[in-house]
Amino acid sequence: MFMSRIIAYAPIFLSHSLMERVSLSRQFAQLAKWSSWACGRPATFVTACLLIVVWAATGPLFGFSDTWQLVVNTATTIITFLMVFLIQNTQTRDTVALQIKLDEIIRGLEGAHNALLDLEELDDDELETFRRIYRKLAAQARKNLECGRPDTDTPAATPIRRKTGNAGRSKSR
Repeated sequence: MFMSRIIAYAPIFLSHSLMERVSLSRQFAQLAKWSSWACGRPATFVTACLLIVVWAATGPLFGFSDTWQLVVNTATTIITFLMVFLIQNTQTRDTVALQIKLDEIIRGLEGAHNALLDLEELDDDELETFRRIYRKLAAQARKNLECGRPDTDTPAATPIRRKTGNAGRSKSR
C-alpha cells in the first residue's frame, strides 16, 4: 500500500525535480553569460587593477602584515575558483553552439560528407583516421596547385568501419 502511494506520486516529484534542475540550469547559464560579458569588459580590468593598487597602497598602513597579504590571496583564490566554472560553462556552451552551426553547414552543402557531422563523438583513433585522410587530401591539393591544376574537387573520405558483435561484420559510419 505504502509503495503504491510512492509510485503514484513519483511522477509529480520527478517532474518537479526536473523543472527545478532546468530552472537552475537556465539561471546558471544566464549568470555565466552575464559574468563572462562583465569580466571581459575593459572597465572590469581597470577596476581589478585599481583594487590591486589600493591593496598595495594600504600595505604600509597595515605594516605589510600576514593578514594584509592573506586578504588578497584569499580574494584572488576565491575569484579564480569561481571563474573556472563560469569560463568552462561559457566555453562548453559556445563549443556546442559552434558544433551545431558547423554541422548545419556540412549538412547543407551539396557534396559534403555527412559522416563528418558528429566527429566530436568519435574516439581518438577514429579521429586520427579522419585526420590522416584529410592530410593526404590537403597534400594532394597542394601538389595539384603546384602543377597548375585546381584543388577544388570533393574526393570521398573513406568511412570508418566500426566492429559490431554480429559475427565479425563491420558497420559503416
